[in-house]
Amino acid sequence: MRQNTAAPRLSSRTAVLGAVVVLAAATTLANRVLPGWAYPVCGVVTAGVLIGLARLAGYRSGELGLSPRDWRRAARTGGLTCLVVAAGFAVALAVPALRPLFHDGRVGQPSPADLVWLALVRIPFGTVVVEEVAFRGVLPALLGGGERWRWRPVLGASALFGLWHLLPSLALRRNAGVDAAVGALPLPLLSVLAMAGAAVAGVALCALRYAGRGVLAPALVHFALNSGGLVLAWFAGRGG
Repeated sequence: MRQNTAAPRLSSRTAVLGAVVVLAAATTLANRVLPGWAYPVCGVVTAGVLIGLARLAGYRSGELGLSPRDWRRAARTGGLTCLVVAAGFAVALAVPALRPLFHDGRVGQPSPADLVWLALVRIPFGTVVVEEVAFRGVLPALLGGGERWRWRPVLGASALFGLWHLLPSLALRRNAGVDAAVGALPLPLLSVLAMAGAAVAGVALCALRYAGRGVLAPALVHFALNSGGLVLAWFAGRGG
């Protein structure tokens, strides 16, 4: 629960509504309006606005998963989970039937410099920062989660995480593995399944956030999955 001595300037309900509006605007701008170079800027600004809303509603950094005192535990939890991610990638590369998962048409063939930009700037700042702050930090807190696991806030934030993936899900057929497995499905159904999968992933990332006592834990895993998968897809596209 909130423990700030100063009276909050926003109610939790107003802050939730504001966060949803900000996120809806951000995903539209990022996926449909802004040039590629502005994507990480949009992510960082959105994360900052969401933190500001939560602070105006009276929430402390610990409730948002952003307390510096927990960074060491969060880093350790996230780092250990990243080892599991690395093992999963190794298995997928070793099993021929799973290799098409890395043939992602959305990646294309960027130059090495562009790959560095994508893996170390665009993804961490444009995707990981905003999604972890929003869906594992701010929204669970605003929905009543605080510093402890509570199912209702986790499920609520994770459902919104699924909806956040609506626009990206429309390009899923450009992944060779996805297209081979479920390409016969109508795109609306495929999009719904993708959003449901994202919601389930959101619950798992929330579990990491609470186990590590901070959003740094799921952020590290999110970064490993997205940037690691991107680099592997790039090598797969080159026949590496």
